[in-house]
Amino acid sequence: MQQTATVLVYSDDRNTREQVRLAIGRRPAPDVPRVEFLECATVPAVLSELDKGGIDVCVLDGEAVPAGGMGVCRQIKDEVFQCPPVLLLMGRPQDAWLATWSRADAAVSHPIDPMALAEALAGLLRRDRSPANT
Repeated sequence: MQQTATVLVYSDDRNTREQVRLAIGRRPAPDVPRVEFLECATVPAVLSELDKGGIDVCVLDGEAVPAGGMGVCRQIKDEVFQCPPVLLLMGRPQDAWLATWSRADAAVSHPIDPMALAEALAGLLRRDRSPANT
């Protein structure tokens, strides 16, 4: 198992980014690597970090302004070669269809439920490490 996984967290709201970090903690599940967080507050920063590579999962805030995570997700799925899995934070459960439109790999809704967020992230990390994806 790799030693650490890099999780990019995008939100214009630093409190949301902090809530994500605190909810996930150092390791979202015992069978996945420890996580290191890379925080971005703007879309250009997200694109720059993705261009550098080394991102294992992106967590995007669907409520971010001026560019919401759903639109950013769709953009990076179209533009980034071998785009990492994306976990989308939705404003409400009824927005699940928008998460599908954005091609997010997983979605959880606000307010952030630490158990649901950690479980969703761990699932993406497990899937990314599966033999079918290596």
